[in-house]
Amino acid sequence: MSLKSKLLATLATALLATSAWAQDAISVNDAYARSSGKSAKAGAAFMMIQNSGETDDRLIGAESDAAARVELHTHQVDDSGVAKMVHVEEGFVIPAGEMHMLKRGGDHVMFMGLTAPFEHGATVPVTLIFEKAGEVEIEVPVDLERQDKGGHGSHSN
Repeated sequence: MSLKSKLLATLATALLATSAWAQDAISVNDAYARSSGKSAKAGAAFMMIQNSGETDDRLIGAESDAAARVELHTHQVDDSGVAKMVHVEEGFVIPAGEMHMLKRGGDHVMFMGLTAPFEHGATVPVTLIFEKAGEVEIEVPVDLERQDKGGHGSHSN
């Protein structure tokens, strides 16, 4: 094996180890998805994302075959006190050693153009995309009965 090949192999191993470490630093807990009913065209997922690593990471996207489009959204309140959901293109920072909550009335994963209704008890496959940890695949249970505390708003793009 040439020196160049050895260096490339060492670099590839280091990159894979760094990626695996970054993925291990991110964990997702208490995830659930919901929609407003069988005829709903949109749904949302909520969860706690824990970063046990030593550096901040950022959730920059999400993908799922459950919808035509999946985006990261949050609520914003305008000057008249009306809350609306908006796409957050830059994503959500997950601080090192801390947790970021995606919850109703706050940050969440938004599914638009559902390919099938969210059925209570089913699961939704979701790939979360992080700046450092890369892709983290999760199965999100659909819970149409869960009542969390949080604000309400109308959805607009």
